[in-house]
Amino acid sequence: MYQETLVILKPDALERNLTGALIDRFERAGLKVLDVRYYAKVDEALLRKHYPDAMAEGLGRKAQQATTGIVDPVAHGMKVLERLRRYFTRSPVIAIKFGGEDAIQVVRRVTGYTDPATAEKGTIRSDYGVGSIARSTAEGRALENLIHASGNPEEAKAELALWFP
Repeated sequence: MYQETLVILKPDALERNLTGALIDRFERAGLKVLDVRYYAKVDEALLRKHYPDAMAEGLGRKAQQATTGIVDPVAHGMKVLERLRRYFTRSPVIAIKFGGEDAIQVVRRVTGYTDPATAEKGTIRSDYGVGSIARSTAEGRALENLIHASGNPEEAKAELALWFP
């Protein structure tokens, strides 16, 4: 089924000059670039909509699976959200609308699991990732994993409306 989805190249992707290589991975997987927006500075209000406080528990539980010592997943998730929002505003990002057959699943497969340390071999995060959830948690910073990718059709629709109004 034809779908459209959002990919955001995060600050570390641009800082490491990986833009072309990352877009190429998605194009080689059969996806088409439908729109691109360069954000020199992401607005805090946009980030609070994209990464709402309601995500805290899920982020905290993901961190609990990757490391020890997290007692309250909601409180930890709120810290993760603050770090993530700060990370997104440190330098430019690029939002890309991709389209194609099963685009959401294709993007997720090409990108790989959130944590580069456990991402499947041959995925973007496995091949280019340099961190891990455990390391970023220990260092008190956001996980730098190159890409944000919509997780399902509802999320893709909402995120595309935010980033491509």
